[in-house]
Amino acid sequence: MSKTYMAKPGEVPRNWWIIDAKGKPLGRVASTAATILRGKHKPTFTPSVDMGDSVIIVNAKDVLLTGKKKEQKMYFTHSGYPGGDKYVPYKIMMEKYPERVVEHAVKGMLPKNRLGRQIGKRLFVYRGPNHPHQAQKPELWQGGI
Repeated sequence: MSKTYMAKPGEVPRNWWIIDAKGKPLGRVASTAATILRGKHKPTFTPSVDMGDSVIIVNAKDVLLTGKKKEQKMYFTHSGYPGGDKYVPYKIMMEKYPERVVEHAVKGMLPKNRLGRQIGKRLFVYRGPNHPHQAQKPELWQGGI
């Protein structure tokens, strides 16, 4: 009988990947990034261990939405006080903070617990094509998006 392999946190090899979001749907980019961050693309995936790689998403300003979502999508925040709800349309968020739009989409696909918050720290999103992570020798993600 074969034993199931359970990865240990110290023995996980880490890579850096670049995802170019230019001209790609937001959901596709986000789900690909979440899969890489979680480590599900590795054959030794263990759900309770942070096995993922670091992800750099470039060209966040050029990400696309399909259908009428550009006009209809809203981002909601609440201050915690009565009447403290705030709605910001997608168009305004993309003009001011395209990085936050992509981060919000990716982090929404990660687990809502300590592990998910730890995994989310390895996501780096940039508005344009430049990033300051050349020293980590990132590779361009060739998997499907």
